[in-house]
Amino acid sequence: MSTFDVLVLGEVLVELSAPGDLHDGAELRLGFSGDALNAAAAAAAAGARTALLARVADDELGAALEQRVAALGVSTELLRRVPGQHGVYFVAADPSGQREFVYVRRGSAGSTLEPADVDAARVQDAGVVLAGGIAAAVSASAAAAVEHAARRARRFVYDPNFRPRLTSAQDAAAALARVAPHAEVVTPACPGETSALLGTDDPVEGARRVRALGARVAAVTRGADGVLLDDGSGPLHVPPLPPPALVDQTGAGDTLVGTVAARLALGDDVVTAVRLGCAAASLSLRGRGGTGHLPPLAETRAHLTAHAGPAGGRR
Repeated sequence: MSTFDVLVLGEVLVELSAPGDLHDGAELRLGFSGDALNAAAAAAAAGARTALLARVADDELGAALEQRVAALGVSTELLRRVPGQHGVYFVAADPSGQREFVYVRRGSAGSTLEPADVDAARVQDAGVVLAGGIAAAVSASAAAAVEHAARRARRFVYDPNFRPRLTSAQDAAAALARVAPHAEVVTPACPGETSALLGTDDPVEGARRVRALGARVAAVTRGADGVLLDDGSGPLHVPPLPPPALVDQTGAGDTLVGTVAARLALGDDVVTAVRLGCAAASLSLRGRGGTGHLPPLAETRAHLTAHAGPAGGRR
C-alpha cells in the first residue's frame, strides 16, 4: 500500500448545483463534492501526495466519481466500492456564504465508513490525516472511524464543520472534545462554530478554548476577516486576501484546511501553512461548486506574494 503526505477521510457526495435559487424547473449541474473531496483536492493542488479514504456506492455514478477524484489529482487507492446509494446534496451558487445545503444522504454508502477501514488504510503511515465534523455526524460508525484515525495518526487536523441539519450542537461539541486531544490543528469557524460548540463568539477566546481541549494549535477561521491563529505563543491575526472574483463560497473553508494539511505535511510551519491556506481559499471563490477552482501551489504563492509578501516554506 502506498504512503501519502495527506490522507483525508469522510463521505463523498453527489452535488447538484444551480446557478440561481432552487426552484421548480431549475437547471442543475451534476458534480461530486463534499468536505472530504474538496479538502483532498485542495491538498493535492497544494503539492501533497493525497489519498481519499471513503466508501462509494458501486454503480455508474460511483465509477464517474472515481474518475473525478483521479482527475483532481487525488489517489483512489483507498476508495472502497460497496453496495448502497450515494449521498446527494442540492445547492445554489452562494457568493454570500450564507446558504444551507439540502441533503439527501441518510444511510448512504459513504456513511458506512468504520474503524476497520482506518486500520486497512494504515493511516499511521500518512504525513497528516485530515477529517471533519461532517464525517463524525453522518453515522456512529463514521464517527468512530474519525476518532480511531485521530488516535492513530502521527499528525491529525480536524475541521469541526458544524452542520445543524446533520447534528446537534451538543453532539458536535462532544465530537470535538473527543478528538481535540489528539489534534495538531483544529479549525473552527467564528462566530458560528465557536459560539455553538465552544460557547463564545470571541475568536481569541475560541482559540483558547480549543487549546484547552487539548489541541496543539487553534486556527479560528473568520471568513472575510482572515484567521486567528494560536499555537500557545499568543494569538496571531493572519489577514485575509482579496479574491480576484466572487462567484461562490462553497468549499472555501475546505480549500483552506486542505491546503494547511498539505503544507504541514510538506514541512511548512503552521503560520506559513495558514497564510497559504488563506490565499488558496481566496482564489477558490472564483469557481462554482466545491471544486470549481482549486489553485495550484504556484498560483497560490503568487497571490499571497502580491498581497501579503512571500510565504516562505520549503517547496
